[in-house]
Amino acid sequence: MNKWKPLIVLGTAQFLMVLDASVMNVSISQLVEDFDTEVTAIQAVITLYTLLMAAFMLTGGKLADMFGRRRVFIVGLGVYGVGSGLTAVAPTLGVLALGWSVIEGLGAALVLPALASLVAGSYTGRDRAVAYGVVGGLAGAGIAVGPLLGGWVTTYLTWRLVFAGEVALVALILLLISWVPPQPRPSERPALDAVGVVLSAAGLALMVLSVLQSGTWGWVEPRNPPFTVLGFAPTLFVFALGAALLYVFCRHERRREAKGRTPLVSLDLLKNRELRSGLATLFNQNTILLGLFFVIPLYLQVLQGLDAFETGLKLLPVSLAMLAASMCGSLLLRFASPRTVVRAGLVVLLGATVWLITAIEPELKGASFAGAMTLLGLGLGMLASQLGNVVQSSVREEDRSEAGGLQYTAQNLGSSLGTALIGALLIGALAGSVTAKIEEDPRVSAAIAGQAAVRVEAGISFVPADDVADALAARSAVPPAEAAAIVESYQEAQIQGLKTAVLACSGITLASFLFTRGIPGRRPTAGKREAA
Repeated sequence: MNKWKPLIVLGTAQFLMVLDASVMNVSISQLVEDFDTEVTAIQAVITLYTLLMAAFMLTGGKLADMFGRRRVFIVGLGVYGVGSGLTAVAPTLGVLALGWSVIEGLGAALVLPALASLVAGSYTGRDRAVAYGVVGGLAGAGIAVGPLLGGWVTTYLTWRLVFAGEVALVALILLLISWVPPQPRPSERPALDAVGVVLSAAGLALMVLSVLQSGTWGWVEPRNPPFTVLGFAPTLFVFALGAALLYVFCRHERRREAKGRTPLVSLDLLKNRELRSGLATLFNQNTILLGLFFVIPLYLQVLQGLDAFETGLKLLPVSLAMLAASMCGSLLLRFASPRTVVRAGLVVLLGATVWLITAIEPELKGASFAGAMTLLGLGLGMLASQLGNVVQSSVREEDRSEAGGLQYTAQNLGSSLGTALIGALLIGALAGSVTAKIEEDPRVSAAIAGQAAVRVEAGISFVPADDVADALAARSAVPPAEAAAIVESYQEAQIQGLKTAVLACSGITLASFLFTRGIPGRRPTAGKREAA
């Protein structure tokens, strides 16, 4: 039991870090009411939290190397706890943004890279694989349990209790921090690359911002952007600017290394084939995970009319299966290589997405849906049991904090892209399908179909069919029979849009096989496991 004490502390911290966003996503309506604001304002607060985490993850990894991993982990937790406490008592939206988005986001950027290297430093061989499996499973469990916990607390108590509970959890982790063994520190403390910090943070922030806001701004045709560029939506231009800043950052890092100075992150790490494969597969895993966790709640809440707590219950099989598979995944290394386990996980994940496509119907198929959710959790858990270990075990001891920064940067970028990309595909498929169905329906006149096409072209939302029916009822120009036909077409188009979005996740899963060639293809022997 003593050897697993560090994992208790580090796993709890990992669960805490991913719980926030999934809890808050189901509490948006209550936040809008409590702060007398609009949905877009709350979404901006959530976006800022993700931006800061992604932007400063590389910096957090370097600070862990400079000042000691456990020390930075402790400081990061303290910062995170202060942010949680401020959020719990936030009287205004501005204080909420400061406490949650800014302070908690910066705290997480300090905690996560240090956490990744602390796990690697606390365990070796098979124990390390088990530890990373548990940490990965808890990360997925936090995403899945968040809607259940957030929905229940928000519905029956208050969302503020979630953040008050986080303060207590942070205090408990700090009380038990002695369970985590101290890690070696460099004999000389390198200087922080301030220019690299600015370039990497700005580049990553702009890229993540463009992807997160693509649903609001539009990719090419402007929807509701704050500005346009030559008549086009600013999304791709902001993304390109972020990419350009990252290119300048890479050139700056190369020049700094050539002069014998310590870079923010050594780009030579990316020459490591195992590391590249691990990061790419992690990126794809989080793209799929967050994409599905955007689509599935829409199906359950908008089409099936479930509340946040009931939605969380339907998602519980994912959480339980993912945690179980990630904890047991390391046992598979007795019989198979990490590459084989990852590929098997992708096969299971592909089967789960195909099953989910068949389960998405106007009437909820409880048993079929639960089966698809369980299989989804198993596939994601098999990936989680290997990828963190692959990333950290592919680098030297002194490079683990930098690898941790890269690891969580890849995960955050994947999470951002998953929500934005799958969301955009869903809305695009919904718009195309509803227009085609209305035009083909003989019950709808050409004049009404033309008006509907114009309104869809101007922008369409994924809302309950009753809202569409109410909107049409308010328009006396639409006869009741034609309005009913349009509502029916909209409902059918919603199902088609959801299936298309899940099919895109299947495609990403298939493409992920291309990135697995660099993952270790040999089953580690007992001797090598102990020497790892």
